[in-house]
Amino acid sequence: MWVPGDPQAPHQADYLTAAKLTSVTTGDATIPLSTWAPLRSRIYRALWIAQLVSNLGTWMQTVGAQWILVDEPNAATLVSFVQTAITLPVMLLSIPSGVLADLVDRRRLLLSAQSAMALLATVLAVSTATGYTTPTVLLALLFLLGCGQALTAPAWQAIQPELVPREQIPSAAALGSMSINIGRAVGPALAGVLVSVSGPTLVFALNAVSFGGIVAVLALWHRPRADHALPTERPLAALQAGTRFIRAAPAIRRVLLRSFLFIAPASALWALLPVIARDEFDLSSSGYGLMLGALGVGAVCGALGLSRLRSLLTPTQRLAVAAVLFGVATAGAVVLHSVPVVLILLVGAGLAWLLAMSTLNSTMQLLLPAWVRARGLSVYMLVFMGGQAIGSVVWGLVAGSVGPVAAMLVAAALLACCAVSTMWLPVRHNAEELDLSPSPFWPEPDLVVEPDPDDGPVLVLRTYDVPAEHVEEFMAAMVFVGRSRQRTGAAQWRLYRDVGALDRYVEAFVVRSWAEHMHQHQVRLTARDQLREDAVAAFTTGDARVTHLVAVEPH
Repeated sequence: MWVPGDPQAPHQADYLTAAKLTSVTTGDATIPLSTWAPLRSRIYRALWIAQLVSNLGTWMQTVGAQWILVDEPNAATLVSFVQTAITLPVMLLSIPSGVLADLVDRRRLLLSAQSAMALLATVLAVSTATGYTTPTVLLALLFLLGCGQALTAPAWQAIQPELVPREQIPSAAALGSMSINIGRAVGPALAGVLVSVSGPTLVFALNAVSFGGIVAVLALWHRPRADHALPTERPLAALQAGTRFIRAAPAIRRVLLRSFLFIAPASALWALLPVIARDEFDLSSSGYGLMLGALGVGAVCGALGLSRLRSLLTPTQRLAVAAVLFGVATAGAVVLHSVPVVLILLVGAGLAWLLAMSTLNSTMQLLLPAWVRARGLSVYMLVFMGGQAIGSVVWGLVAGSVGPVAAMLVAAALLACCAVSTMWLPVRHNAEELDLSPSPFWPEPDLVVEPDPDDGPVLVLRTYDVPAEHVEEFMAAMVFVGRSRQRTGAAQWRLYRDVGALDRYVEAFVVRSWAEHMHQHQVRLTARDQLREDAVAAFTTGDARVTHLVAVEPH
């Protein structure tokens, strides 16, 4: 039995709409949307191809940078700094980048950042060709390029729902993951050939050209301009609003938890695979490249079969299957001693990685309304990158203490626990059905005095008359209304009973400023929030009475 306002309760109209959108019906057969469906959009197809080329260029650049440093004193330390210079900015700038991407025009942000990265990559190529790329110059330029990547990553994720219909977001997430994995698998191998033939200068130059391709596509994209009747949020207030949203959204917090539970143990395979290839299989760098290629092949296979898997398995089941497959590959890489068998298992691991990442990413996108999408995705990216970076360090320390074989077996056991935990910690299974389109259904307040945007805090009182026989249902429905208020801007929320009147309840919530309350009124409410309000209205009599109080300082 569904409790009114339960987040898992289906709304019939939304469900029927989603059913029409997420499949194609021919006769009695229902065909799930293809993974390639987003590529039918001209602008998405152009951006995806440009991103694929850029991913190849980024991985090629990493190999070229490492090659420059291999003959330097303390080469082992300097080479390890390459990955640090590239990934550290993501850790430092992910959250501020998400705030920025929600406050400014995302196309212009991407265009500016990608242009700056093209310029930096050109400087790196020219300085290398002229012999001025010292280790310090190289690491500094890589760090700045990493800052560009960190600045654009939330915006890239946030524009996906603008490029493809909502029902195609899981397919778009899969294609994005496939692009990254193709770059990871093909880029290093291609760079190895080019560096051996002509040195790292050509690799850096090609990377600069790849950024130029993205700039060209973004310049041709005519993104509809949004009308901003309200003042733009201030950065600190926007950060606080995003934090409140996530804190009041259990479904999103569950996705973040599931991301960490998978990524932390899965990072062991990525971190220790070079050591396993060398020590357990006596493979050269080309053999290690073959293993990375197997992971990339698995990711492509996963993308090809994802539409079928989505029709057979719920998101939670897909995460469980991914954890099992990745765990089997992690254990098999150190237990088995046959290179062909391990390569097959790594193909399965690549499929599992694609399955997990596309499921988590698409679920996160589907749960986030447009006004806070980049901020929410930046937190997801921080968990993803942080779990992978910290996990790699931890597994390196564990391998140094008990050996890489034991470390991999422990990671495999934790992945098994991750799969089992889905029974108690599932992710939302019907995110595609949620209607998160803006719905400013609150009536504008009837004002005698117009407050300034910075006035506040604002105390909003909403009075309900609730018949005694409906109090229990009213209280259950108000739990979700309270979360809605907190997600959309309320710093504090409480429900009170008026002891001076029969069957009267007062909802009170505080918003930090009048401008933020207007954003709450006109921008942040969604059709899903309206369903919460409708559920409450079913258990009350008459219209709710609303009072707005703006704080003043007594003189």
